[in-house]
Amino acid sequence: MDAGAAISLFSGAGGLDLGVEEAGFRTLAAVEWDQDAADTMEKNAGEFFPALAEVLRADLGPLAAGSTDGISTSDILRAAGLGRRERPDLLVGGPPCVAFSKSGFWLDWKRNGADPAASLLQAYTGVLAEARPRWFILENVYALTFDNQASRPAFKRLLREIEGSGYRCRWRVLNAADYGVPQSRPRLFVVGAARGEELPELPAPTHHGDWERRKALGGPLPHVDSATALAGLVTHPEPGETVRGKWGHLLSEIPPGGNYLHFTKRRGHPEPIFEWRSRYWSFLLKLDPNRPSPTIQAHPGPNVGPFHWDNRRLRVPELRRLFTFPDSFGFVGRRASVQAQIGNSVPPLLSRKVAEPVAALG
Repeated sequence: MDAGAAISLFSGAGGLDLGVEEAGFRTLAAVEWDQDAADTMEKNAGEFFPALAEVLRADLGPLAAGSTDGISTSDILRAAGLGRRERPDLLVGGPPCVAFSKSGFWLDWKRNGADPAASLLQAYTGVLAEARPRWFILENVYALTFDNQASRPAFKRLLREIEGSGYRCRWRVLNAADYGVPQSRPRLFVVGAARGEELPELPAPTHHGDWERRKALGGPLPHVDSATALAGLVTHPEPGETVRGKWGHLLSEIPPGGNYLHFTKRRGHPEPIFEWRSRYWSFLLKLDPNRPSPTIQAHPGPNVGPFHWDNRRLRVPELRRLFTFPDSFGFVGRRASVQAQIGNSVPPLLSRKVAEPVAALG
């Protein structure tokens, strides 16, 4: 099914785009400033993005600020092979995570949603207004929806700009595990339609199960667990996979699914090392083979999991499986860069589930 032409912003390694392709769209052009991530998209273009004409290696920040320096929407449309009066069917993108921290709440510009860190959201809405696609999909951190002094104005500003660009939208926080991804990963999705086009629905969950200390009551199927996702996968040792440092030797004593709390008095450890909830939950966190992986970070610290139940860091093929990238999808760059590319990605399966209702309207 050919659902139409798509343009991708903040493409990263192409996780969002891969799901959009699987739903039936053709990605014609992508914009990504990270060189390794752009190389990854180009490396996979032939097999997974056959219509991709160009990956524009550009920073969209100046566009958000209204600067004439750098890339323009016209440049992106030309790279996609679209004429002056042509418009894409779909615009997709996940602007990099905005820092909605509690620091700086007393600053007027932050309370008003004018944090420079939020400007990449404005780059997206700027292209949306100028490219005039029939539909759009925007993905971002779910903290953007929090009702606090940093997130609230930024999110309201985003919704105002979407409406001001001539679009209706709906949004929801979706947990990837509720859609068959073997990873608990909540993300914000906003889907929208130009006036005159039918507004797509967001997909209903297909799976259910525990998520950290919460229970998802979604679809009829159980969450896909880590053991099932990694079944049959042959991997080889990778440099740096052994967990070292001050606390690395503790990992072997932690049971699957556990973390540093194993070494607390409340858990009954005879020689407690840590106070209860004195560290981040992901500290010395180990995969439970019977549950989906916890959220996998792009830049984990030396003691931040999830680690494999074999007491080591996850290997690249395992990361790929836990994000639902195809086994043949290749990544370019050193190990830390590949971790960042995968950790910043939208799981392609979740992307496909979001894009399918949009494609059905084409």
